[in-house]
Amino acid sequence: MTADADVRADVTHEEVPVGGVPVPEFTGERLLVVATGAVHAAHLPTWAGWLRLAYPRLETRIVVTRSAERFVSRAALAALGGGEVLLDVWPEEATATARHVELAQWADSAIVYPATMNFIARFATGMADTPAMLALQCTRAPIAVAPALPPGGQENVALQHHLKSLGARPNVVVVPTTPGRSITTGRDDAAVPPPLPVVIGALAGKRAAHAG
Repeated sequence: MTADADVRADVTHEEVPVGGVPVPEFTGERLLVVATGAVHAAHLPTWAGWLRLAYPRLETRIVVTRSAERFVSRAALAALGGGEVLLDVWPEEATATARHVELAQWADSAIVYPATMNFIARFATGMADTPAMLALQCTRAPIAVAPALPPGGQENVALQHHLKSLGARPNVVVVPTTPGRSITTGRDDAAVPPPLPVVIGALAGKRAAHAG
């Protein structure tokens, strides 16, 4: 079965839709969401609200990169998601705990939505230069990565290598992109992340496989 088929299979087990959006079965209790600097981050407040309605018992923590702040505000995410929203930078003041350790140990599931080419390259090559990146490198929790790629990005050999490397990790699933409209070209030549329920379905499948 292909990766695309795996994802589709995960989202066929649906509960009652929330706001018209099908809700995949998901048993996670503490979800870490990392948003990076693609324009699709602008949709994340809506999806944060969807998560809150679809999974009332799910705790979420959202971390946004500096580049993601160009497209989404932490205030909007906190208001609609109802959980903690952090900026992905090292604290300037001394703290009693290490944020990356806390996040890595707190999460029982994680998603990167959207995941830029830059973030994917850093993650795949073992970079650990921000709290969220270090937490993802160290956590044992299942992680779903949803790429957001510009026109021509899918054909990049280095990116293909990075995605293959991430997909080989036992706790990571790379969620296939869908064709999307590029704001720059006006054509459907971008590769965009699928709706968040598809990503949650893929994450649920990885959780089940990881547990087994």
